[in-house]
Amino acid sequence: MQFLVIKKRSIITALLVFAIIVSASVWFFSKSGSVSVFSSSDDKNVREIHMVTGEYKTKMPSGEEVEVYRWDPGTIFLEKGEKVNLKILGVMGSEHPFYIEGTDIKGTVAKGEETVVPLEFDKKGTYQLICDTHAHHGEAGQMIAYIVVK
Repeated sequence: MQFLVIKKRSIITALLVFAIIVSASVWFFSKSGSVSVFSSSDDKNVREIHMVTGEYKTKMPSGEEVEVYRWDPGTIFLEKGEKVNLKILGVMGSEHPFYIEGTDIKGTVAKGEETVVPLEFDKKGTYQLICDTHAHHGEAGQMIAYIVVK
């Protein structure tokens, strides 16, 4: 009858290798959906795109008043790898906390202030700029702009 002898050192080595592989995998997969954001210290070759927050009000036939907030323009276009400063001026609404879906980018646009968001996307696609205050489906709709990276 044969016995398999496993030494304590072999078990520790195997556990250490396993822990390193798991850690590397978690790090890789957490970074795979990220989009890089550049430092705005190099202002050469950086395009500026200006955006504002807007509000529309109307009375429905029932007499109910409806308010809708939006980013204007509602869609912007960038090239993959292009450096852009997105300058958002808060015109309507006291503040709009936002995030860009699929990235780590977030911030707040306050009324009367300009928020500068440096952008550089390394993946093509359509990214949503979402106001967290007005992000939920409802009678007035969502406050979303689209960033199209070609």
